[in-house]
Amino acid sequence: MKARELREMSIEELLTKEQELKDQLFKLKFQHTLGQLENKMKMRNIKKDIARIKTIVKELELEKQRKSEG
Repeated sequence: MKARELREMSIEELLTKEQELKDQLFKLKFQHTLGQLENKMKMRNIKKDIARIKTIVKELELEKQRKSEG
């Protein structure tokens, strides 16, 4: 996913997407353990997407906090 696409989502949507990606990552790790995973780059890309989501959520929370303080 592109960061631009993620920034257009609300915090709730981002958290839902993060949970979906974590579920996918769990399934891929399980397949990897069993030796059934064909494309290992999927795991890497999903980890990066999760990190992007976490970063954007943190940015939105800090922005919201700054607005409430100032």
